[in-house]
Amino acid sequence: MRRTAPLWAVVFGVVALLTWYVFYMRSVVTDLRAEASRVGKMYARVYDALSDPNPDAATTALQDLSALIRESGVPIIVTDSRGAITASANLPRDIQGNNARIQKYARDLAGQNRPVVEPGIGTVYFGNTKLVEGLRIVPALQALLIAMFIGAGIYALRTRGRADREQVWAGMARESAHQLGTPLSSMSGWIELLRDHELGDPVVTHALVHMDGDLERLRRVAFRFERIGRPPRRERVDVGDIVEGVATYFRARVPTLAKAVTIRSVRRGESLIVAGDPVLLEWAIESLAKNAIDALAGRGGRVTLSAQELPEGRVRVRVKDNGPGVPRELRKRIFDAGFSTKEKGWGIGLSLARRIITEGHDGRLLLQSGTRGATFDIILGHDSTA
Repeated sequence: MRRTAPLWAVVFGVVALLTWYVFYMRSVVTDLRAEASRVGKMYARVYDALSDPNPDAATTALQDLSALIRESGVPIIVTDSRGAITASANLPRDIQGNNARIQKYARDLAGQNRPVVEPGIGTVYFGNTKLVEGLRIVPALQALLIAMFIGAGIYALRTRGRADREQVWAGMARESAHQLGTPLSSMSGWIELLRDHELGDPVVTHALVHMDGDLERLRRVAFRFERIGRPPRRERVDVGDIVEGVATYFRARVPTLAKAVTIRSVRRGESLIVAGDPVLLEWAIESLAKNAIDALAGRGGRVTLSAQELPEGRVRVRVKDNGPGVPRELRKRIFDAGFSTKEKGWGIGLSLARRIITEGHDGRLLLQSGTRGATFDIILGHDSTA
């Protein structure tokens, strides 16, 4: 829905613009009909005066024609041969009675239409009606509509192509999860066979415990792959339990001798229940933890995973390390798919985590600014049923 929102915004804008355009053109037609009616009245008045033998008929007809011109809304300024204003009509209210401003407005009208000069009488300045001014924007409006249609079409094609590619990748991920099912079942059988023949060897016993853990880990990875492309679930999830589980998993698998990495989990608050998908949330938190551990490779350090209830009724998960941090020039790119600072990195961990949090759980994934290490915050909403 978030990715289709720009397309819907463009569609809504086009529909709104077309609706306005239709009503505007209807008003233009109405104004043109009124203009045609005034022209017809002017012709009728002229021919009526020509056929009237009364000597005052011409003067009366000219007065009527002047009134019809005023009704048309055409701004008119008449000056004598010396430039003094002798008559005006349809001027803006803010300049009426101010000769200096009327003179300036006359020059503006001269820029709209060429003045009519009558020798011995003076000069007539006239401008455009509101109808003419409105019609001047119609070509630009039509060009805008065409551009919006073209833009919407290009965006729709790109979105369709992206959706097709993502559908293919989602299908491949689910197929990979399906294909992993057979070797995982086989490995489970081999582990059971080893357990039956361990004969109390402590080394084998210790190894089997970790093999069980890794096998369960592979099962979870396969299950995650199977969930790609499907809508996220909405369950009551204890984020604190997920954080503790992720910390426990990585704690048993990081270096503990030379260049040791220490992993600590902290839970603050009792109500850490959110509405979400436990599998996907765990995946996102693991991606952040794995990213922090990789940042400490070869130098050792400390990773802290914490879950905390916020005062505004939300829950924050924080993954913090004391490694080299993220360079300022790379902060805007680290969430881009395919971007990685590691030679063998795929660049999908942080991108995937943000997508899970923002699109799947309506939350936020933020990189906090700091001078030492990197701190990532996941902000999630409380479960309304908690």
